[in-house]
Amino acid sequence: MTTAETLPFLLAELETLSAERISPSFVRVVLGSPDLAGYGIEGPRYDQRIKLIFPVPGQKRPDSYDEGSLETWWALPEEERGHMRTYTIRDVLGSGRETRFVVDIVVHEDGLAGPGGAWALAAEPGDRVTVMAPRRGVAYGGIEFAPPQLNRLLLVGDETALPAIASILADLDGSAAGRVFVEVPDAGDITDLAAPSGVELLWLPRGHADPGSRLIPAVRTHFGLEPDTSWVDPSEIDPDLWETPTWSSSGAEIAEGAHADGPLADLYAWIAGESRMVTTLRRALVNEVGVDRSQVLFMGYWRKGVAMKS
Repeated sequence: MTTAETLPFLLAELETLSAERISPSFVRVVLGSPDLAGYGIEGPRYDQRIKLIFPVPGQKRPDSYDEGSLETWWALPEEERGHMRTYTIRDVLGSGRETRFVVDIVVHEDGLAGPGGAWALAAEPGDRVTVMAPRRGVAYGGIEFAPPQLNRLLLVGDETALPAIASILADLDGSAAGRVFVEVPDAGDITDLAAPSGVELLWLPRGHADPGSRLIPAVRTHFGLEPDTSWVDPSEIDPDLWETPTWSSSGAEIAEGAHADGPLADLYAWIAGESRMVTTLRRALVNEVGVDRSQVLFMGYWRKGVAMKS
C-alpha cells in the first residue's frame, strides 16, 4: 500500500497480529504495520478517534488506496468499497516501525453485529484493515476530552464508550477526581481500569434491558434527581448528536467561558454512547441540574436500530 506524504493523515494497511475475545461483548485486536512509524500526536491521547476500513465480506484485506484513488474509493457503493467505522485507540504499544494499535471492538452474536463487530468475531492473524489516523506533526483532531481544569469530572458511557473512558482514565493526572458510570451488557465485561485514586468507578451491567436503562437513573440519582427512567421522544434526537463546550451539531450557540454557579462550577462532564440515552441525560443535566452547556460533552456514538455510516 502506498501512502502519499502530502496526506494530512496517516493512511495505512494494518495487519491483525492477534484477536482475542476478552469478554462477552468485546474482541481486542492488535494491529501493526511499519507505516505506523508515522503515527503521532502531541499531548495525552485521551479519547483519540481513528477510522478503520473493513474489507467487504469474504475478503481478508481491503483494497489498497493511495492519495489518487481515495476520492474514487469514496464514490463507490459501500458494498463494494468496504465499511468505514470510528473507534478509539485503546492503547499504543511499541514505537517506530514496531508501533501497534490496540483496539477493543464491541461484538454481538444475536444477529445485530455491525460490520466492525462481524469482522472482529471472525478476525484472525493476517487479516488486514485500513486505518486513517493522526500523522505526526499534522493536526488531525479526534480528541474531544479537553477539560479547562481537572477539579471534578463526570464520565458516563455505555459499552461503545468504554474504550474511550479507559484511555481517558489512563491519561489523567494523578490528582484528578470525579465519578465514572459505565453501563455494559454483561457482568463479564467488567474489567480493572487504571484510574487516579480520587476517581470512583461504578459499573452497571444491564443484561437484556435497553441501552441506558441503568445509566439514566444512576446519573440522575447522583445529582439528587428522582431516578426517572422516562426517555426523550425519538423525534427529538439529533441524528448527528455531537455537542462539545465549543460546538454543537444542532447549530445552537454556546456561550464561551460560561459556567454554572455554586457547587457545579468546577464540573466537567463527558457523556457518550447510544444517542437516545445521551440526549436524555443531556436534558437532565442542562435543564434540571443546571449544568452550563459549556461544561459538558454529549456524543452520540450510535443509535439503536439505526446503522451508523462512519
